[in-house]
This record gives sequence, structure tokens and C-alpha cells, in this order.
Amino acid sequence: MSRWEPGARERLVVAAVDLFTEQGYDATTVAQIAERAGVTKSTFFRHFPDKRELLVAGQETLSRLLTEGIAEAPGDASPLEAVAAGLERASTAMGPATRELAPRLKAAIAASAELQERDTLKTVSLAAAMTAALVARGVPDPIAALAGELGVLAFKRGYAEWAEGDGGAGQALAGYVLAALDELRAASASLG
Repeated sequence: MSRWEPGARERLVVAAVDLFTEQGYDATTVAQIAERAGVTKSTFFRHFPDKRELLVAGQETLSRLLTEGIAEAPGDASPLEAVAAGLERASTAMGPATRELAPRLKAAIAASAELQERDTLKTVSLAAAMTAALVARGVPDPIAALAGELGVLAFKRGYAEWAEGDGGAGQALAGYVLAALDELRAASASLG
């Protein structure tokens, strides 16, 4: 494969996840990832500063889509309705390739404390992005923070169910995420 062939970034992510799963995060080198992806080490470093950043390759896009969806929700939308709009917008960016990669990514994260830490930071960052978008809509901070946290929890629960599901290969992520948000909304009402 030529290093100039399109899709290098995506190939690097897939190669890294596969290698992390096969031989562990610590034992995997940037050179191995680049070789598996069919690119040079310098191409790797044009896309990522280090191998840890491969796991959050789409985080900026995900945060942007979440905040755009929240910002574009109808003016009279409740905080959770605005979060639902953000979740729906962000979920559209994830298709079959993401679903196929998800179990391997989960295994790689589970096997590495460093990757678990990076995944936790990603979660915090997504909650902060949703909270800021809600505050920009005029939602008071404590309510915005709670809605943002519920949004992240719904995304994680919906994503896990979507990725692990066996019958809904063609079913969109948004349905899973919005169902998880509805479940959490109902559960929070019973808190009293």
C-alpha cells in the first residue's frame, strides 16, 4: 500500500487497535502500527503525536457534533431534549466500520491501565463539551452539568449495546443512544 493512498488515518486506527488486542498496548510500537497500516512512521506522526492518541482519533469530531446538535435544538427544547438532539447528530457519524471495530477497541482498553485512563479523560471531555453547549443555551450550570453527564452515560450505554448487539447490524446507533437516554430519564425521575 502506498503511503499516499487515502484513508491512512483510518488504517492507522484499525492497525493500532488490532495490534493492541493481539500483543498488548505496551508491546506495540509506532513502527509496527505504521507497518501494519501500510504507511511510514512519518505519516503516522503527521496524523497522531503518539500511539495513545489513536484511541481518541474521533473525539474532536464527536464533541463538535454533540455541541452542534445541542446548539441547533429548538429554542424551547428542555436540556435533555437538547442533549438528545446532540446525541442524535453525533451518532450519525458512526457506521458499520465503527461498530466492527468496537469490540476490539473495548478489549484493548480493558487490557491497559493507560488506555483506561485516556478513555476516562475522553468521557470527561465529552461531558464538559455538552455542559458548555447547554450553558450557552442559557441552561443553569448545575442542570447543564447533570444533563451533560446523563448524555455521556446514555451515549456509552447505547454505544455498548449497539456494538455488542447481534441482530441489529444494520440498526443505527442513534436508536440505541436515544433509548438509553429515555431509560436514564425515567430512572432519574424515580430518584425523588
